[in-house]
Amino acid sequence: MALFIDVEVDPNVARNTDLARKLVEVCPVNIFALGPQDKLEIVEKNLDECTLCELCLSVAPPGGVRVKKLYGEREVLVRQG
Repeated sequence: MALFIDVEVDPNVARNTDLARKLVEVCPVNIFALGPQDKLEIVEKNLDECTLCELCLSVAPPGGVRVKKLYGEREVLVRQG
């Protein structure tokens, strides 16, 4: 379990092969990986490497990815519609 960052992905986004590939491609710290049947997986050991760049938010549909800070104000970053 990560100490500083958690990432949640909507199950529909995780199952969408095109979106999953885009998320894997854009993340500079490899938080996302493709699992069986190209379903998106979270690489938990890399979560605390998140730079809060919001690239994952920019390629996912609104609400499809949520980046949660587990410290301070516990802010949640999410793309709005």
